[in-house]
Amino acid sequence: MNFENINFTVDAGVAVLTLNRPQTLNSFTVAMHEEVATAVAIARDDSAIRCLLLTAAGRGFCAGQDLGDRAVSADDAAPDLGESVERYYNPLIRNIMTMQKPVICAVNGVAAGAGASIALACDIVLAAKSAKFVQVFCNIGLVPDSGGTFNLPRAVGLPRAKGLALLGDKLPAEQAEQWGLIWKAIDDDQLQDEALAMAAHFAAQPTRGLANIKRLLNASFSTALHEQLEQEKMTMRELGRSADYREGVSAFMEKRKPQFTGE
Repeated sequence: MNFENINFTVDAGVAVLTLNRPQTLNSFTVAMHEEVATAVAIARDDSAIRCLLLTAAGRGFCAGQDLGDRAVSADDAAPDLGESVERYYNPLIRNIMTMQKPVICAVNGVAAGAGASIALACDIVLAAKSAKFVQVFCNIGLVPDSGGTFNLPRAVGLPRAKGLALLGDKLPAEQAEQWGLIWKAIDDDQLQDEALAMAAHFAAQPTRGLANIKRLLNASFSTALHEQLEQEKMTMRELGRSADYREGVSAFMEKRKPQFTGE
């Protein structure tokens, strides 16, 4: 498909979605929201795609909302920001976090506001060492959205989440790794290669098993122990009947590399 605000490619089971408004640090407009939603839906629904890599062009990952797309002045009617969140940002976060395949985010530069929240919704976050994460909402009288108040404290703990959200300080990538906010900080010139290598790895793994690991871990924060144990049991029962489980065991016993199909 032809897009104006993103690039979207699919190769060998890996979909790469690149935010492509570098002149505005890839901030979101309605048009970009619609294109991202289309691409994410393709990645979600196409069984041939077994991993989604989200990244961006230029010197920044995403500055969040393009305020010029909904600029307000004292003479304007108050905007309904809740409608914007519900229509565009919330569906994107739900689709990323519930997608039944791994989603990698390669943060190539500053991730601010909703840009940071979108990155944190992904399963594995890699970041260039020059990248920074910043919760800018406090500077304009708003609250972290796009799952920011959900994922941020779960990643770094409540005291650090409050500090980041209330102060709006920039968090460098290497410190973000130390705090557990991201998986790994990588030399800038190696970021894309490492992200693509990880995506290729996931595209060759047992996709249903990975999807259920993701589902159970995400559910664990709001599920009682007895219910989580029950869900683990039921999931093991289901996956034990899968072709990928049989292939994995056979390959282990035969001392060869498994050929998973994602089924």
